[in-house]
Amino acid sequence: MASHKLDSIDRMILSELQADGRMTNVELARRVGISAPPCLRRVRTLEEAGYIRGYHATVNARALGFEVQVFAMVGLQSQAEADLSAFEARCRDWPLVRECHMLNGEVDFILKCVAPDLSTFQSFLTEQLTSAANVASVKTSLVIRGAKDEPGVPFDVLEARLNKDA
Repeated sequence: MASHKLDSIDRMILSELQADGRMTNVELARRVGISAPPCLRRVRTLEEAGYIRGYHATVNARALGFEVQVFAMVGLQSQAEADLSAFEARCRDWPLVRECHMLNGEVDFILKCVAPDLSTFQSFLTEQLTSAANVASVKTSLVIRGAKDEPGVPFDVLEARLNKDA
């Protein structure tokens, strides 16, 4: 990724695509102030460099019947690299686990889980998560409501920082 230096147009392209990944290349080019062919080349370069990891729709979990969202804080018995990697691999196999992050501090991992109902999550918790190899402890917090769920990065903060350093 470091082999490609981002300029202001690259950052504008990323910002626009982050806000609306479905726009046409012609519309994207218009918004960032360049013609369509170089815009498409830049997008492909950003994809190849790993700045753009994919395109997806943000779906409404509750509308689809996933009424339960839980954060699970997991402590492991061993933090050896092989054990950490094995736990991460296991998390990738569990469909209810939507995010898995290793932390520094009191717990080793935080998992964001979704389930259609509490009993489904409870079955996952007791039959899979707490019984998984190397898991020493699990503390869960049920989400009551969400106030913000903003994907991506704040490009305005990046631009302000870059302008300050210039």
